[in-house]
Amino acid sequence: MKSHLPTHVAFIMDGNGRWAQKRGLARLKGHAAGVETVRSVCEELSKLGVEYVTFYTFSTENWKRPWEEVSGLFTLMRSYFKSELNTIIEKGLRIRFIGDRGEGTKLPADILELMNEVEAKTAHNTKLHATFAINYSGRDELLRAARKLAAEGTEITADTFETALDTHGLPDPDFIIRTSGEQRISNFLLWQIAYAELYFCDAAWPDFTATHLQAALSAYTTRQRRFGAVPATTAA
Repeated sequence: MKSHLPTHVAFIMDGNGRWAQKRGLARLKGHAAGVETVRSVCEELSKLGVEYVTFYTFSTENWKRPWEEVSGLFTLMRSYFKSELNTIIEKGLRIRFIGDRGEGTKLPADILELMNEVEAKTAHNTKLHATFAINYSGRDELLRAARKLAAEGTEITADTFETALDTHGLPDPDFIIRTSGEQRISNFLLWQIAYAELYFCDAAWPDFTATHLQAALSAYTTRQRRFGAVPATTAA
């Protein structure tokens, strides 16, 4: 099955807050449960031999949420990477972050330092390349890329534009999985997913298990990716 698996899977992790509220819990409890799902998904993908995974973690629109929830999300991030960094290194995961980290970013200074530290300490790992989109939106990424090339006076072509994106050096996602039953892209990797296969799962992210992942990947293996071309059999 490995030869038919996607090289790069990206997740829109939806449903944490609703999962918690349905159980009479604070929304942050749902995000904490979602962290465990990230851990298990990384372990499963690593076992299967999938090389790249990206998680839509915190969008630029998420700043509109109550500050208690936003600050709690950063607390979870601090706790996870500080407690798990050695394990991440031992398991061979390379961690990267995409999103706006430029001058004037809303991200706390210690979060920026933590992101830089994690990237540096895992830079030589190759088992699984895990990317976390934080303070990210697809439209914002496209604008930042265009402004960068314009400021440099660089001719804008498909190739030069790709080099200015946050994801430069990463393969485009082959497969997008969104949980919690919602069926939309939500401003995620708008350039990169032009030909990605989409899969929508009814389970909330904290309930997303290895069984759900296997079902999604099995569905992927049945699809014929044509990238705009006509299949040879049809053309004949």
